[in-house]
Order: sequence, then C-alpha cells, then structure tokens
Amino acid sequence: MINIAIDRGNSYIKLGVFKDNDLITFENIDYNFDIIKKLLDKFNPDNLIISSVVSDNYNLTDFLNKKVNKIIFLDHTTPLPVVNHYKTPETLGKDRLAAVVGAQFLFPEENILIIDAGTAITYDLLLNGIDYIGGDISPGINMRIKALNQFTSRLPLVNKSNDICFPGKNTIEAISSGTYNGMIFEIEGYRTVCNNKYGSVKTIITGGDALFFEKNLKKPIFADQNLVLKGLNRIMEYNV
Repeated sequence: MINIAIDRGNSYIKLGVFKDNDLITFENIDYNFDIIKKLLDKFNPDNLIISSVVSDNYNLTDFLNKKVNKIIFLDHTTPLPVVNHYKTPETLGKDRLAAVVGAQFLFPEENILIIDAGTAITYDLLLNGIDYIGGDISPGINMRIKALNQFTSRLPLVNKSNDICFPGKNTIEAISSGTYNGMIFEIEGYRTVCNNKYGSVKTIITGGDALFFEKNLKKPIFADQNLVLKGLNRIMEYNV
C-alpha cells in the first residue's frame, strides 16, 4: 500500500511517500500543484493525508480529489491511535498532534517528551504510549534573536550560528550565548522535570533546529526530522 503524507505550512509543503510504513521519498517543496501532480502520477498512492496550517484548503481539496480516492484532512475530529486529553483540541496544532503520533509509532508504550524546534519550540508529553496530556509552547531561536533586536533600542540583530560560547565576551556573543544556551538549559529543564514527575521519559526532537540541539543536549536524545510525516502516515493507517 502506498500512502502520501503532506504537512502544509504557510510557505512550504513537506511531502512523504510511504510504502508499508517505510518512508521511501521525501520532498520539501513550494506550494506548487505541478510538482505534487508529478509525484501523485509517479507513485499512484492508495491514500493521502494532509495537515495544513492554512484554513482555506478548497483549491487543494478540489485538486487532490481528482487524483486520490481516500483523503483525510487532519483535524480535531479525526480518529487517533492516542487518547487526546487536551482541553481545547480544536486549537491544538495539527503538527504537534502528528508529531505525538509519530513518536508513539517509533516507541510504543513508552513515556515520551516530544520537542519540535522550529519557529516556535513546542514540548508535548505522551504517557504509556497512549495518553497525550498536553504540552507547552515557547519562542524558537529566530524569534528570540529578533525579539531582542525589535524590543530594545540598542541590541543588534545577530545571525544564527552553530558556534556557541559561555560567557559572551562582547554583545554579539552575549546575545548568541544567551539565546542558544538559554534554550539548551530550557530543554534540559523540561527533561529533568518530566523524568522526576513521570519516571523514565524518552526524548524525541524534530523540526528545523533539531540537529543543532541533538548535538548540544545531554544524551540520550533521539532526533527525527520526519516525525510529523511519520505521524501523519500512522494516522492514515489507523483510519484505513
């Protein structure tokens, strides 16, 4: 069986082609019907699932309905292989939900802290592989760097860098050190609290800045850039 999972952001689409739960093709593309059409024609999928942060999907729905028989648009009413205890499920980010299901697929029956390090950094907690109990949202790296520049009169806008130090010896280094080390300390703090409160908790990190944090965080930590797509595929399999 061939499934296609689409994670549609504001500017780009991440698309994964799955065969028997194995990710065989990954694409990060502009919102371009021609590219999507070529992939659909090439793989002739049985099913397709889409998660979108864009509320108006009419054009995409109309396009996909002509290409695929079974389509799921992920929302808060979609049946899931986890129990969602979030008090306002209609406001929960679909990418967060898919990442939780992806974590469950990789590590069933475990306590898992799922971290998505992108524009924002999110922390979500799955207990015993079944109960999603919620999480937190915090500013990501770029957001913190820009905020220091925009909400002060003299602090400069610095570029992202993988080179971090402590302490900073000048203003540029101080901003970089404060931003990066602050996030590292934040993540390690979440891991400590979760382990103390819930026992052994596995940590999975995904998102655009995942590899940086995987390198700089204490082990053990598991990084998977395609966690959301894997979760979408698992949700599709659960419904099919």
